[in-house]
Amino acid sequence: MALAVCLLLDDRADAAVRRLWRRLEDEGVPTLLTHTHGRHVPHLTYAALRSADVREVVQALAGMPQQPELTLHFDALGTFRRSRCWLAPAVTTALTQRQEAVVAAVDGAAGELHRHYRPGAWVPHLTVAPRLHLTDLATVAAAVYDVLPITATIHRAAVIDTSTGRRYPLDHLV
Repeated sequence: MALAVCLLLDDRADAAVRRLWRRLEDEGVPTLLTHTHGRHVPHLTYAALRSADVREVVQALAGMPQQPELTLHFDALGTFRRSRCWLAPAVTTALTQRQEAVVAAVDGAAGELHRHYRPGAWVPHLTVAPRLHLTDLATVAAAVYDVLPITATIHRAAVIDTSTGRRYPLDHLV
């Protein structure tokens, strides 16, 4: 089972991202709203694990200390080579340190970490359009810059089965 360790947005920021997804869908740009299983939630992924057992991942994370709320400031649009389009948060020391700690907790013991989530290679992002066509970039940029900036207070985390969208809430924020 492929799993992701994710930070979940507060209700206001979650609603803003979902409105953005809906607007883009209405304009013919596929987003996470309709991608694969259609159960995606706005999130930022700390770690993506290829084959992993959810119980092992949750157990590995349970040993981590409780973290305080985290505030993320999304104020930019980014794209990856494979056409994934995303919102970029300001990268803070706290964010990178927490990501490194999560990776240390789950890597190896709980599954095979995807190479793009190794500390130093990880690019924090919140996916908007997973398969963006270059011809749609102007549409996406116009919609994104109509809603940015978005400030999100993070006080929840979950392990998510990426094949089904099933969420396993974590008892504490990592």
